[in-house]
Amino acid sequence: MNPIVKSFFIGRALAEMLGEQVEKALTNALSEFGKFDAEQRENLRQFIEEALARAEREASMTESNQPYGSNSGASGSESPELQETIDELRAEIAQLRAELQRYRSRTA
Repeated sequence: MNPIVKSFFIGRALAEMLGEQVEKALTNALSEFGKFDAEQRENLRQFIEEALARAEREASMTESNQPYGSNSGASGSESPELQETIDELRAEIAQLRAELQRYRSRTA
């Protein structure tokens, strides 16, 4: 066989194999990125659920600690501590929503 023709076929085989290796590496990298993205979304979802559950528990504990004879906010006379806690929770929820929106815009 002519050495030039043989070199051509060797080069072509090497190019095909290199292309296959690049395709395999790219596919694996994209797969790992997809897994990472899914895990991060799940972690964020669990974090938000835990934060909301914690807020719910604290709110119910605050409500259960109020004396029975008190106006439980019906006339708008909530205690300053309760209002402060509510304001803090609202601020945290707003912060979590903003962070979630930033995360979604980065991954979209």
